[in-house]
Amino acid sequence: MTDLQRYLVEEIALDHADGLISRREALRRLALVGLGVSSASSLLAAFVAEQARAGRAPATPSRPTTKSIPDATTPITFQGPAGRRLMGAWAKATTPRGGVLVVHENRGLTDHIRSVASRLAGSGYSALAIDLLSEEGGTGSFRDEAAAMAALYGVPTARFVADMKAGVTELKRRLPGKKIAAIGFCFGGGMVWTLLAAKEPRLAAAAPFYGPFPEGSSLKGSKAAVLGIYAGLDSRVNASRPAAQAALRAAGLPHQLVTFPGVDHAFFNDTGGRYDRSAADAAYKRVLAWFKRYVG
Repeated sequence: MTDLQRYLVEEIALDHADGLISRREALRRLALVGLGVSSASSLLAAFVAEQARAGRAPATPSRPTTKSIPDATTPITFQGPAGRRLMGAWAKATTPRGGVLVVHENRGLTDHIRSVASRLAGSGYSALAIDLLSEEGGTGSFRDEAAAMAALYGVPTARFVADMKAGVTELKRRLPGKKIAAIGFCFGGGMVWTLLAAKEPRLAAAAPFYGPFPEGSSLKGSKAAVLGIYAGLDSRVNASRPAAQAALRAAGLPHQLVTFPGVDHAFFNDTGGRYDRSAADAAYKRVLAWFKRYVG
């Protein structure tokens, strides 16, 4: 099991420990990625026990919010590696200051991620929300989010990197002369770190939200100014923060790593049970200030 696969598996266990999905649903999702009942049961029990030791109360699942931001995205396809067709959602700013590659969570390209692209476009940054399940027919081809996550589990990290680089190329094509940034959430935050570690030199800035830093990675070769967003209660992802800090310093990259206290993993997602509006609004303001400084 790779580090990325382990992260995806642990996301399921954490969702169960936080009360966001039932044990039965967690076992179903773990079975989709190939874990047997015994191994899956042990993993769930360990995460529940860890939450209890930490004195953490289960989160309160929330219903999807009514979007205050209209969907300004358009479905697009564009050229990927080796002639493959990639899919995404494009949101064009009226007068673009620059472009942003938006990388989704472990559920694929959802309405929430489209709303992030729309919001960025409204703030002056044309945005491409890439679908990293394009080769599998796109996120919309799966029956539910669990199936989409299981498909992500089976994709080699190298393909994700190649597809994200193709997304940067598409942004450069659509926005000639403009600087490009990347933003990602949870799994997507880890993917942004991975893209930086792959020495993608065309990114002027990056904003990974509570994404695990890839173990043993170097950021030398990247030119991006990095704003890392963390949640104070997210101990699992926060454990990789010192490695991210060390890599940023070693690479000499401009950076800030900001932790929002009292909030948990995925606090920016307004359709999830861990959403915190105050922290989410403050984080978005920080992102805009960062992009204004380093993108345009």
